Amino acid sequence: MRRRRQLGETLQQTALAAQLTGDASGRRGDDRSIGYRWFADPRSRDVHPVEDHPFLSRMYASGLRTVIARRGPGSRAAHLAERLLATSEEFREVWARHEVGIRPRDVKHYRHPEVGLLTLQCQVLQDPDSSQALLVYTAEPGSESADRLRLLSVIGSSGAVGLLGDRLPLAPGRES
Repeated sequence: MRRRRQLGETLQQTALAAQLTGDASGRRGDDRSIGYRWFADPRSRDVHPVEDHPFLSRMYASGLRTVIARRGPGSRAAHLAERLLATSEEFREVWARHEVGIRPRDVKHYRHPEVGLLTLQCQVLQDPDSSQALLVYTAEPGSESADRLRLLSVIGSSGAVGLLGDRLPLAPGRES
């Protein structure tokens, strides 16, 4: 489970979410935005299967364009777009399409080096007043992904290293 802002900035995440996607608590500045990292840091893509990359590129660019339309040309979203236009050829290509309204899919695919591919349902609970969303990920009961998610929770409770090399916290009550 994660709590996120409009620019894809993770505000809070469970230990299991950190184990799956990397610990976001240490990210600062522009790197807090998942859309920015998608184009600026190739490692951020490692958590998704390659076949999902084109869609995700279009979705992040579309989302950024939507936030700029709401917040204006002097906004932080506009700053992120300017930085990406200056540094990412892929972003320039996707941005030039002027796509808007590309919504995240309800079913997400994640790759983890220890447990493999997970297919998860994502429920998004929006708070329009605070521009925040709560993302709740679940696996179909009895599925291979449910088994892998349980295994990941055990791996995570040991204070293991996450996908991007982040040191993850131990489960509550455990000593290091």
